[in-house]
Amino acid sequence: MAITKLSRRNKIHLKIRKTINGTSEQPRLSVYRSNREIYVQVIDDINGKTIASASSRDKEIVDAKSDNKTTEAQLVGKLIGNRASKAGVKNVSFDRSGYLYHGRVKSLAEGAREAGLNF
Repeated sequence: MAITKLSRRNKIHLKIRKTINGTSEQPRLSVYRSNREIYVQVIDDINGKTIASASSRDKEIVDAKSDNKTTEAQLVGKLIGNRASKAGVKNVSFDRSGYLYHGRVKSLAEGAREAGLNF
């Protein structure tokens, strides 16, 4: 029986989570990508707190009316970078959650780097 995309992604995600752990000095930047939206959180795993979050459903992104999902993801990356810097976060560990570093995930990462996050 062939392995499905979802089970493959979950397997990769669990392998990534074994090595990446967010601390208060260097939290984890976690990405979730659905077919329509993209969500991102800056998480301190030790204290179990979400420091900052952004998504393509936020008012700032919806008002921008992007023409495609890749540029929308880049706007979400810039938004999370700004919100994280307001919270005092400069360095993060990038958790792509089993998604390939390509397309929307890559543009989100580039947008976050443009906004000042280091990873």
